[in-house]
Amino acid sequence: MVTPLHEGLISITTLDTTRTGHMLRSLFDLPLPRDSEARLVSPDLSECVPASFHADAALLYGEKEEKLGVIAEVQLKRDPIKRWTWPVYLATMRARDRCKATLVVICPDHSTARWAAEPIDTGHPGYVLHPLVIGPHNTPVITDVAEAVGDIGLAAISAITHSDHPEIHAILATLAEALDNIDSKLARRYAEYVTVALTGSAQKEMERLMATETYLYQGEYAQSLLTKGQERGKAEGKAEGEARAVLLYLKARAIPVPDEARERISACTDIPTLETWIERAAVIDTIDELFA
Repeated sequence: MVTPLHEGLISITTLDTTRTGHMLRSLFDLPLPRDSEARLVSPDLSECVPASFHADAALLYGEKEEKLGVIAEVQLKRDPIKRWTWPVYLATMRARDRCKATLVVICPDHSTARWAAEPIDTGHPGYVLHPLVIGPHNTPVITDVAEAVGDIGLAAISAITHSDHPEIHAILATLAEALDNIDSKLARRYAEYVTVALTGSAQKEMERLMATETYLYQGEYAQSLLTKGQERGKAEGKAEGEARAVLLYLKARAIPVPDEARERISACTDIPTLETWIERAAVIDTIDELFA
């Protein structure tokens, strides 16, 4: 399932391919041409095989004999199928674009990163694929503005992979200030993708930073965040009212509501689900029927 976190990470990776190349050189010492933009080539890797294979992104750096392809994948959880399809992605890009190819997997948590980094034995002697993994284990905690400006792509991804870090407020403040030192249109897009990919308190902090309009690149984006926040507040308020209605129906009909069920109802923010529960609460006899 495509999630905001998934889309945010892959959008950052493809937003500025020169900066992405700088990040890959600094993390993995890949032999990418310096100061060279990559072409975004088709991530559809089905041409050489009967089944459909579609990577998250495919970047092609350099020209002629110097070409190097990069398959970029965002992995949010373990998926055993990828152990079979990742080698296909590389082989197909290599054949299609006549280039060397490498696999980079971006994982926002330690467990998935460890799994993704496990070698893949293809069965051919000596052909073992070792995925290059970007995750909390190797993205630095960047709280120095100059360092963030020097590798803004890495700083953006690092903010996401370290969203639970004790210094997340300092990390986000550093990123926000660093973005003020690059092209304003590009900075707005980095800010948007990072904000979308974050969750919980980290997302709220990034939204707060963007809403202050301290930086030149914010402008319309700050206003859009304010509008989205207002809309979300209205939706959350309606959800709270619907949840209370469910609980009142159950109370009026003397249906016992265990603490776990009460918490589930109160935490729900999906309006259609709550409306369904209200309808059921009027006719059910047990709490289990509410969630059936």
